[in-house]
Order: sequence, then C-alpha cells, then structure tokens
Amino acid sequence: MPTARFNPLVQTLAAPPIPEVQAWKRDYDGHLGPLIDLSQAVPGYPPHPDMLAWLGQAASSPGMAGYGDIEGEPVLRAAYAGWASALYAAEVKPANIHITSGCNQAFMATMMTVAGPGDTVLLTNPCYFNHETTLAISGVKVGYVECHAKDGFLPTPEAVEAMIGDGVRALAIVTPNNPTGATYPKGLLGALFDLCRKHGVWLIVDETYRDFLPLDTGSPHGLFSVPGWQDNLIGLYSFSKSFCIPGHRVGAVTAGEMVVTQIAKVMDNLQICAPRPPQAALAKAIPALGDWRRANTLEISARAKALTEAMRDLPEWEISALGAYFAFVRHPFVELSAHDAAHILARQAGVITIPGSFFGKGLDRYLRIAFANADVATIHQLCSRFTSCSR
Repeated sequence: MPTARFNPLVQTLAAPPIPEVQAWKRDYDGHLGPLIDLSQAVPGYPPHPDMLAWLGQAASSPGMAGYGDIEGEPVLRAAYAGWASALYAAEVKPANIHITSGCNQAFMATMMTVAGPGDTVLLTNPCYFNHETTLAISGVKVGYVECHAKDGFLPTPEAVEAMIGDGVRALAIVTPNNPTGATYPKGLLGALFDLCRKHGVWLIVDETYRDFLPLDTGSPHGLFSVPGWQDNLIGLYSFSKSFCIPGHRVGAVTAGEMVVTQIAKVMDNLQICAPRPPQAALAKAIPALGDWRRANTLEISARAKALTEAMRDLPEWEISALGAYFAFVRHPFVELSAHDAAHILARQAGVITIPGSFFGKGLDRYLRIAFANADVATIHQLCSRFTSCSR
C-alpha cells in the first residue's frame, strides 16, 4: 500500500530551534544557582495590572466571543494608527492598519501577499530564522545580503543593490535587529527605501523591538512621511514585548490601503480574525500605559548596560552588536561550533543562549543573548558563570 506523503517544503525544514535549546535546561544540575534563560525573547517582568484587568473584562464579554473584522477591531486600528502617527510624525490612518495574530503571522501574511513560489525575497545574514522558514514553506526563494561584524552587522546599500535582480519582490529587515540587536540608522533606512523604490520592490521593516530604543532617539525613521510611501513600504509590529502579552498573539501591519485589502484575503484563510479580547484590551492600553512603557524602556537600557559591564571582565568574549533586546556575542571556544558552545554554557554554567548558526551561515563564533529576559542583578552573574566553563 502506498505511503501518504508530506509536503517536501515542510518535511525538509529543521525542527523549530527554540524547543531544542529549551531542552538543554535538563542538562544543568543547578550547582551555580538558578538557571538563567537568555534564549527566547520574553519580557522579564509581568504585564501591567490594568492590562490584566482589561484582558479579563474583554475575555468575559459575550460580545467578544464572536467573529471580528478580518482587518482587526476598529478601536485598536484607530488607537494604533494614532500612536504610529505621533511616533513617526506622519499621517497614518486606521485604514493603513491590519491587525494580525502576532508579528510572525504579520510577516507570513505580508509575504504571501507580495511574493509567490519562485519569487525571491532578500533577507540579511544573519536573519531571524522564522522569516527564513516562512519563505521556505511558501516556495519563495531567499537571497542573503551578507552583514559583517566590522559594519555592526548592518547591510550596506551597495550589498543590497548588488542582490536586487529579476524576480526579487522584497527586502525584509528587522530593526532593532533580531538576532544582533543592531539598530538601523535613519540614513541607512532611507537609503534602503530609495533603493527599493528605484527597483520597484517592497521594503518590509519589522520593528518588533522599536519601543526599547533609547528614549532620546526620537522617531525611529521618517519613511511614513515620504509621499507615496504606500507603494513600496510595509511596516510590521508586535504588541508582545511592549505590553508583555506574547501568549495573546497580537501584531500589526502598517501599509497602504491596497496592501491591507490584499492581506485581508490572506488573513481570511489563515485565521479569519486575530484574537479579539487582547485587541480590545490593547485599545485601552495604548493611550493609558505610556508612562509604564517608558519606565520599562529605561529598565531594558539598564540591563543592556549591565551586560556591557559584565562582559568587560571577560576579555576572551566580545559584544559584536547590542541593542533593544539582544546582544550578538563572539564566544572564545574557537574549536567548537556555536551549537556545542551554547550547549556547554547550558550544561556547565546554567545559561541558555541561542547558537549564532541558527541565524545563518558563517556564524559559528557567535551566540545570541536575550539580555532583556533577566534583571540587572542576574546579568551581573554572567561574568562568573561564563568563567566557570571549560572547553
């Protein structure tokens, strides 16, 4: 009898990396104290009590139990559009917003809208692995723009333009970056946008971690104020980190109205609508919790400073890039792969990190550290923890 088959685009993918790394927790015997998990990026503090109350109220409302608008709850689209307008000093309308179930879904729905099997989307190397696998299971080819430590792991416009050819439909970037933490300067973002407009391709900007930029940064960029931005620019966002609700899965797409219309076709088949109770809660939280979010930004900055201080006493280690939630760190285990180095840290030091090799080729000397997961006191332990490791 013939054996039923799997989709080869799925079957050939590696298993999700986070569960593999999380499994290493079992290898640590606790001899140095509690395990320090700096792997998957999760807020290292709870949601605001008012946020929890609003979530509970919305979840218990019979009105929230039915289907909602495919594009998202009107109150959240309006609240987020107002926030984006103020942040970017640009006019962003509710019609420019599509709410999704998390930013991963925002990326998938956007990619399904702008690229199909056989088309090419440009990613950076290193890149966020879920972006890579999303494209792979969609039959979309990936072109990699190489980023180097000497450039702060940021792409140069020249390297990007050299990769743009027939069949390229989009360039997708993450700023502040996952995995490196590097933040794209406004000038670089402007140059990349100009390139995309010149060649008629989309610039997809994932800004999941934008709310943790230093408070004196000002607007992350001015792209949404450029006349005609709707023709080549799509912004992605996640509410998970800023509002500490990753389990509730809410993200947003900012795009031209025609793009939103196309994404709605995809979303109707993926999920019909994003979860409604957290949308209702977020519509209240956006205007009400600004001071709380700013305090959290200061806390994350303190954690970044603590990591820098801890690493100063580790001359064999090097922070190659840092920002927002992450640091991309060059480890000293020259003879080991990043996978083996990260496993040793987990087993001997009780510190869980992500191997750089999970984010692209040529990255075996690097580990991703999600420093925002831990408080300042815990981060200061890393010097002694890393020193305890033998090769």
